[in-house]
Amino acid sequence: MSILGLKKKQPKTFKVKVITMDAEMEFSCEVKWKGKDLFDLVCRTVGLRETWFFGLRYTVKDTYAWLKQEKRVLDQEVPKDSPITFHFLAKFFPEKVEEELVQEITQHLFFLQVKKQILDEEIFCSPEASVLLASYAVQAKYGDYDPNFHKPGFLAQDELLPKRVLMQYQMTADMWEEKITAWYAEHRGIARDEAEMEYLKIAQDLEMYGVSYFAITQNKRDTDLLLGVDAQGLHIYNPNSKLNPNKSFPWSGIRNISYSEKEFTIKPLDKKKEVFKFYSSQLRVNKLILQLCIGNHDLFMRRRKVDSIEVQQMKAQAKEEKARKKMERQILAREKQMREEAERAKEDMERRLFQLQDEARLANDALLRSEETADLLAEKAQIAEEEAKLLAHKAAEAEQDRQRLEVTAMKTKEEKRLMEQKMREAEQLAVKLVEQSERRLKEADHLKQDLTEAKDAERRAKQKLLEITKTTYPLIAAYSAPPAPPAPPEAADTAYDSAPSRLDFKDSDMKRLSMEIERERLEYMEKSKHLQDQLKELKTEIESLKLEEQQQQQGGVYSLRNEARGYVQEPAYAPHSNETFHLVDLTLGWMADCTAPH
Repeated sequence: MSILGLKKKQPKTFKVKVITMDAEMEFSCEVKWKGKDLFDLVCRTVGLRETWFFGLRYTVKDTYAWLKQEKRVLDQEVPKDSPITFHFLAKFFPEKVEEELVQEITQHLFFLQVKKQILDEEIFCSPEASVLLASYAVQAKYGDYDPNFHKPGFLAQDELLPKRVLMQYQMTADMWEEKITAWYAEHRGIARDEAEMEYLKIAQDLEMYGVSYFAITQNKRDTDLLLGVDAQGLHIYNPNSKLNPNKSFPWSGIRNISYSEKEFTIKPLDKKKEVFKFYSSQLRVNKLILQLCIGNHDLFMRRRKVDSIEVQQMKAQAKEEKARKKMERQILAREKQMREEAERAKEDMERRLFQLQDEARLANDALLRSEETADLLAEKAQIAEEEAKLLAHKAAEAEQDRQRLEVTAMKTKEEKRLMEQKMREAEQLAVKLVEQSERRLKEADHLKQDLTEAKDAERRAKQKLLEITKTTYPLIAAYSAPPAPPAPPEAADTAYDSAPSRLDFKDSDMKRLSMEIERERLEYMEKSKHLQDQLKELKTEIESLKLEEQQQQQGGVYSLRNEARGYVQEPAYAPHSNETFHLVDLTLGWMADCTAPH
């Protein structure tokens, strides 16, 4: 026997890479494996029990196909690459996600797939709904909103909105984040699975949710149309509008769907209605359409039957799991609240401890300072006692000084009063002297005028006397006296010369009198000026005394120097006795004594 005959043939295997919405897995598969074997392996690995919604999709040329369960993997038109790549995706969509999706993993896979379809714009979504869906996606990823943790910019790396929505409005990323965060803050207390379910409940109402589109043509007009297959039935669309179908065929109203090569036929239950036919150009696409129609119709009929034991058990387990998770969340929330309260209490205790330690340290420092202060106070008390004695002695001296100052102040006030009285008397005297000076000036002016008039009268009298002497004197002498012997010529000359000499004597007296009056007036003016200067000096001294007294009163010292004494004097000039001068009236021939007023 040859050695080659002893060798056993090893089973051949091939590598498979399965990409889910949140992971990538690689498996080593046997050649004889059917599609169901690989699918069940992936579901067990993921932990999925609701397998009827999902399938393994692969790409064939320009389209995609789903791995068939009953055929071997390698017998199908799968790619020949190594490893062979499959995408584990939802093939059929539920009518009501809240009622049909039982497991949390099922909800999570649907959430990830629908979210990707919305972001890739395979499902049309309005901007308002996009922002709301994004807020639930953020709640599912980050949990409750915490402004201390979720700072502005924490969504910068997340893809949350379709590009069409971002391009539709001129808004910055920060503005979009602010709008999403405003909704996100309202979802506080919602768990991750609840947030994902809320996301799906909103998404299932979108027109393009769960619809698979295929290009078709109508039989007669050869018009380009779109065929939509979903959980509700079949829909016919215009190529430019995937939102509102032109015609719909619900599963409950379809009796049969068949195709022959490229021709499809939809027969309604109502025989009165027209049979609808359309064409699809590719055989592979026709098989895919028929496969989706059969699967969606089977699920449609399954929803309207009583749940199987397996589904009932899953729902019961899911209900118990939800209740358990709800209880755990409540316990967790309560524990979290208690922990937060404990942390706050701990922080308060630590803060209180630090405060008490600070207070103890401050109290200790205060005690040390108080002891030092007590020693200082004892020394200060001794010093204060000595100072008190010194102050008592100074107080006695101050009291004596105060009494002395009071006496001095009283004397000063009396001297001030006397000074003011003397100042008033001096002012009154000055006023009287000024009045007398003015009166004397007026009298001097009258005397000058009288002197001038007297000189004029004297001159007229001289003239008249000369005339009378020349004309009448010889006649009077002849009639009033006996004839006398003729006098010698020398005697006559002497007689005629005596009268002029007398007249000359009177003229000199008048000049002398005028000079004396003028001199007396000048002396009076000088004395009056000297008196006014003395009055000014006296006023200046009194003002200085007042200022010095005010300063002394502000400083607490009431003393006045008696420097102002002796400044007030009697006027340097007083009217003398009446002065007598002689006024000669030549017209009347007599002399009178006149007294000049002062």
